[in-house]
Amino acid sequence: MGKDSREQFESLARQTHQQAFGFAFRLTGNAAEAEDLLQESFLRAFRFFARYDHSMPFTSWLYRIMSNTHIDLLRRKGRLQTLSLEQPNADGSLATWDVADDEATAEQKLIDATLDAPLQAGLMNMTPEFRQAVVLADVEGMAYEEIAEVMGTSIGTVRSRIHRGRKQLRRYLLKAAPATYRSLINEL
Repeated sequence: MGKDSREQFESLARQTHQQAFGFAFRLTGNAAEAEDLLQESFLRAFRFFARYDHSMPFTSWLYRIMSNTHIDLLRRKGRLQTLSLEQPNADGSLATWDVADDEATAEQKLIDATLDAPLQAGLMNMTPEFRQAVVLADVEGMAYEEIAEVMGTSIGTVRSRIHRGRKQLRRYLLKAAPATYRSLINEL
């Protein structure tokens, strides 16, 4: 990859990083998994940047890569091993971890998590295909044609997944809402 292409990719990656993290978080429901998905997706995007069609939005292309990467990670998930933070090292000592201290970001994440908890729980209750379609349409604001391109499916399938996903989400949120809110919603 030439210097100009590398600089162009870096610029696009910087511009879309926060938005892409939001999409990854909505897909995974977990900040650590979202970071992993984002890192793997940007790595793949960098590797295949020469194939990027500049006539389409970079986010659409990146989301397609993220969607495929997410599916790959879900398939491999059963085979991945996790490391316990509480399990002692071979010598019996506990592992130490360096964690970046970012007060503003942590505070903002807490606020976002508190406000979005029921919605995020509802999204995580959906099948991955429905969740992806709803997030692309309602959170990212993409057109059906763009979503079809990202998901690699027809517009009819996109419409169906969005409709069924919204229905699942509505049912979940109604069930999770306090009784006073449910009665208000039922009156509408």
